[in-house]
Amino acid sequence: MSLINLKDIQRVFQVGDELVHALQDVDLTIEAGEYLSLMGPSGSGKSTLLNVLGLLDRPTAGLYELDGRDTTTLSDIEQAEIRGSKIGFVFQFFQLVPRLTAFENVELPLMLAGISVAERRTRVSAILEKTGLAERMNHRPDQLSGGQRQRVAIARATINEPELILADEPTGNLDSTSGSEVVAILEQLNTGGMALIVVTHDMDIGRRARRRLKMIDGCIAEDLREARS
Repeated sequence: MSLINLKDIQRVFQVGDELVHALQDVDLTIEAGEYLSLMGPSGSGKSTLLNVLGLLDRPTAGLYELDGRDTTTLSDIEQAEIRGSKIGFVFQFFQLVPRLTAFENVELPLMLAGISVAERRTRVSAILEKTGLAERMNHRPDQLSGGQRQRVAIARATINEPELILADEPTGNLDSTSGSEVVAILEQLNTGGMALIVVTHDMDIGRRARRRLKMIDGCIAEDLREARS
C-alpha cells in the first residue's frame, strides 16, 4: 500500500474578487521511504502542496489518503492526532520555542504524547547525541548557531519516529557548510525508513533526491525518477 495517494487535489483561495487556483488537478502517489524534492518558481504551489500533505491545510476538492485513510473526511482533532504521530515538519526558520532549551524543545512532542519523564530523558538524550548536540542540549535557541538550531528542529520533528518528514527550504537560512550537514542528517533519516519530501529552490539539493517533482501554476509539470541501482 502506498504511503500517500492524492487524486484530483484542488486548492482554491479567494483573494479579493479573484479566485486563485493554488493547486489544480494534482495526482500523486508516494511510497513508504521515498525521497522526493519539490521544486518550481515562487507561487507555483510548492508550499501549498506541502501544507496539504502535512494536514496543515485542507484541499478544496479531491482525495488525500495517508496510509490508506481518507484524511479529507477527518475532524480537526483527528488530523492533529495523525500529524503528531505520522508527520514531522522541518521549516526554514526553525520554529523553536525561544525560552526553552534544545532539550526541552525536542522533549515537547513527547510531553504532548504523554510519554513518561524517564523515557523522555532517554529518547531526547539519544537523539541529541545522534545529531551532534549532546553538549548543547541545555542551550536556548539564541545561544545556538543556525545549523545547530536546524538540527534541534530535525530532532524535534523526528523524536516520535514519523513515517513522513516534510522539509520546507530546510537550508534556506543556513550557510553552505551547515546546509550540507542538515541535508546529510535528513538523508540519514530517510535511509532509516522515513519518507522525505524537501521543498527547495536550490538545484543542487533538489538533484540529490531520487525523485524530483517540478511544479508550475499549481500543477505537477515534471516527475523524474532515478533508476534504482
